[in-house]
Amino acid sequence: MTIKEFAKLCGCNSQTLRYYDRIDLLKPVEVDQWSGYRFYEEAQALDFVKIKNLQLAGFTIDEIKELIGRSDEEIYRAFEVKLAEQEERIRTIREIQKSYQNEVENMKERLKEIQGKVYEEMERYNPEEEFGLDTETYQEIIKEVTSTFEAMAAEGNFEDYDFLEYKEDDKVLEEHFDFFDNPEYELICEKHDWKFAKEFIYDCLDLEDGDYNYVFKVTDDREQSAAFPNIVLALALKDLEKNPEHKRNLGCTVTDSNDGKNHFWLFRKK
Repeated sequence: MTIKEFAKLCGCNSQTLRYYDRIDLLKPVEVDQWSGYRFYEEAQALDFVKIKNLQLAGFTIDEIKELIGRSDEEIYRAFEVKLAEQEERIRTIREIQKSYQNEVENMKERLKEIQGKVYEEMERYNPEEEFGLDTETYQEIIKEVTSTFEAMAAEGNFEDYDFLEYKEDDKVLEEHFDFFDNPEYELICEKHDWKFAKEFIYDCLDLEDGDYNYVFKVTDDREQSAAFPNIVLALALKDLEKNPEHKRNLGCTVTDSNDGKNHFWLFRKK
């Protein structure tokens, strides 16, 4: 019978049969060398049924090719093996589901702990000399930082954030990314041998859309405080609030200076 007649018998379209022929899954018994017409036998409809059901059960093309010439008993056993695999996969997914739930709750607790420590450090910190901030403005910044942590917990999407880690002595630890030797980033601003951040930081807040990282190497224990980087980011975000149409991703890295001087760089992703 022609491919059109065979497709009607199988309840499919001719394109499906041409595809099966192309991948050597169900070949016609004859192809006219002049016209290219494909011809099938009625008995091949049983092979089509096997292929369709094996596909629905999740067997791969290669697996189906191995099974297509096997007996019904062998195919039935293959279904049993596939069922066992799927049951194991479901058990694994359920275990991952429970693990995910636990990890989310643990992350929320961790975030709450970090939020509390950041809040305590910011409350103890005096930003007037370093950033020239008055009490009222600084309290607004603390509220904004707290709101950011609360929003992170509410969203439950923690992959986009790098968390500060703490030792028992509450010193900040981070694994810092090297922006200096990364060709994906370009240096757009730098300042060296400064005394206080207020000398330059307010000139580095009005940014175009893009990904930015404020990088500091500082003296006088600034590196150990969570207040310093959070104030920098809060100031940058405060500027962003004035221009909500802008799209920026901001990061801040603070490490200890190795030459007794304060250094600053602003990097932008190319």
